[in-house]
Amino acid sequence: MSINEAYHSLYNVSLIVLAILIGVMLLKAVIGPRVTDRILSINMIGTMVISAILILSQMLEEYYLIDVSLIYAMISFLSVIILAAVYIPSKKKREDSQ
Repeated sequence: MSINEAYHSLYNVSLIVLAILIGVMLLKAVIGPRVTDRILSINMIGTMVISAILILSQMLEEYYLIDVSLIYAMISFLSVIILAAVYIPSKKKREDSQ
């Protein structure tokens, strides 16, 4: 077994593990009892997708995918911030309602 075959096997195993974990986080996002659980699950899915894109860029030797993953990271960060601002009440709102 050459070093390239070993790396290819490692990349394949890593992608399979990430796919399984993305499925688990998707299930947590659907079942999660609180909104914060759902937001964290979506954030974790985004992080794992970014990792999968980076592994694919190395595996396929297509280095433009690194730029794609950086853009995806920025979009994922902004979406989590917007979701948190919309669905998680601030302290001021909580104090006013009591």
